[in-house]
Amino acid sequence: MILVRQEIGDVLRDFRLQKGRTLRQVASKASVALGYLSEVERGQKEASSEILASVADALDTPISVIMREVGDRLAVIEGLEPFPDTIPEEFVSNFDSTIMAR
Repeated sequence: MILVRQEIGDVLRDFRLQKGRTLRQVASKASVALGYLSEVERGQKEASSEILASVADALDTPISVIMREVGDRLAVIEGLEPFPDTIPEEFVSNFDSTIMAR
């Protein structure tokens, strides 16, 4: 069974480490208890949308970027390809150029 909270925790930890921040720094800036944030990162606690937004802000990362990464990772686990950032050319070529100019 896929646990979304585990993927959210992994993504939060990965972003935190990429930013070179400690758990203590992020917890403090997000006004979240250190132990609680640690449990969220380990997938042991479900974070509310308010907590996620606060942690994303503390990481200087839009919540949409964090959730997109979570979605991409879940897609891989489910055996799906992550959604591309752009529309594939074979789809675009089927549209009328006057519609695309709008």
